Amino acid sequence: MAGPQLGKLEWRPAADVPDLLAEPVRAAVGDVPAYAAAIDPELADTAAFCAQYDVPMAASANCVIVHGKRAGESTYAAVLVLATDRADVNGVIRKHLGVRKISFAAQDDAVGSTGMEYGGITPIGLPAAWPVLVDEAVVQAGPVVIGSGIRASKILVEGADLAKLPSATVLALAVPSA
Repeated sequence: MAGPQLGKLEWRPAADVPDLLAEPVRAAVGDVPAYAAAIDPELADTAAFCAQYDVPMAASANCVIVHGKRAGESTYAAVLVLATDRADVNGVIRKHLGVRKISFAAQDDAVGSTGMEYGGITPIGLPAAWPVLVDEAVVQAGPVVIGSGIRASKILVEGADLAKLPSATVLALAVPSA
């Protein structure tokens, strides 16, 4: 069964192509109407992906993992913003999480904690205790491309459906990229 059309990709229902999803994503994707498409893993980074597959940057969302600390307590969270924006990590996100110090999670920590490949981390299938902070522009964007948990594929999902993920909170997180 063919999926929606976006860019030069063959989108298929994600549940029908489990080999295109990391294990934690595979376990959680049934909760979200999503499509998946295979890509060249060397082109998984957003700018290269968008250029190669004719996907507008405004229809692509990046998921980053942040790590905050306060009084010896650690907090991990996922942050999802459009590829045209950057996340206000030291302002809005730090304050929302109630942490004193915040940074992008170390690559080994992000990969080990999520069970996903670096460069393919996605908000679908993250540890249940992690907040998923979704920028309001992602929710309003319509269909957006996100990671699949592996670098060899991408997921297409309605931005509004990402706001329905367990532990998701919609906030004004982004500042436009320079």
